[in-house]
Amino acid sequence: MTEKELARLLSDAKKDKPLKEKLIATRGTENPVEDFCALSRSLGYEITAGELFALGLTQNDAKLRSVNGGGVNPIEGWDDAYEQFFTELIWT
Repeated sequence: MTEKELARLLSDAKKDKPLKEKLIATRGTENPVEDFCALSRSLGYEITAGELFALGLTQNDAKLRSVNGGGVNPIEGWDDAYEQFFTELIWT
């Protein structure tokens, strides 16, 4: 669910500059993840901090399992869905 909501939010933010700017502005707050999630929920996207962190860990675990034992060391940053979201948002 969170993965689909992030994809929908990312797609919408790419087309809506004020939305993109509001999302990016949350990165400079005292609690950026919570503020990002609160803003997202206020706009109708069901994203919570816990689900966001769980998504990153789940995706990273799946990548490690997919290499049949060859990927025993995780790659730094692959487990952070929040940072991955902003990396794509900022560069588009």
